[in-house]
Amino acid sequence: MNQPLNADPAELAKFSELAHRWWDPESEFAPLHHINPLRLEWINQQCPLAGRRVLDVGCGGGILSDSMARKGASVLGIDLATKALRVAQLHALEAGTPNIRYREVSVEALAAEEPGSFDAVTCMEMLEHVPDPASVVRACTTLVKPGGWVFFSSINRNAKSFLFAIVGAEYVLNLLPRGTHEWRKFIRPSELAAHCRSAGLDLAHSRGMEYNPVTRRYWLSSDTSVNYLLSARRP
Repeated sequence: MNQPLNADPAELAKFSELAHRWWDPESEFAPLHHINPLRLEWINQQCPLAGRRVLDVGCGGGILSDSMARKGASVLGIDLATKALRVAQLHALEAGTPNIRYREVSVEALAAEEPGSFDAVTCMEMLEHVPDPASVVRACTTLVKPGGWVFFSSINRNAKSFLFAIVGAEYVLNLLPRGTHEWRKFIRPSELAAHCRSAGLDLAHSRGMEYNPVTRRYWLSSDTSVNYLLSARRP
């Protein structure tokens, strides 16, 4: 019997509707373009990407996937938003990005197909958009090789994150389209860490990501109260 798909149709529709804007650095996806160098370097410092086989889960239009391929990785990007994937494929074609492929498949289905196949798995800004984030963490763990790395990012769930990530980012500063996030779906670092441990991962590092709306500058810090990154390894 087929497992129900771990995806929210409303979330898929939301990102598909904006798909044509993914690669416009002045669009609703501008924050992703701005934070991408930070998260790329954070990943590359822990797991040098050159020559690695990497899976990008919830790749959207391919901003992170493309940059990891340009660092020398062989990248597979997966997503369930059809239009976003087409945009990613078209960009790779137009830009001549080497060693990159995209597939419309769930992470759970791919885990059943290709267990232990990747040196690293990234899952950025995606867990807070699915009904069962623990299922995604388990599938990512299954997909990575023993000794391999898994990288996550999400948004903490507290009063500050409501103020900053929803009221501030979506309604005051208009950094993101209104309705991009649902506060109740945000994931505390302790909850994500528990999902990782439950899946059999060893936690490695965590970092916060901060933003100054005046200078429009992003940086990594020890403050995980809003946006944060977490890395783990499969023993």
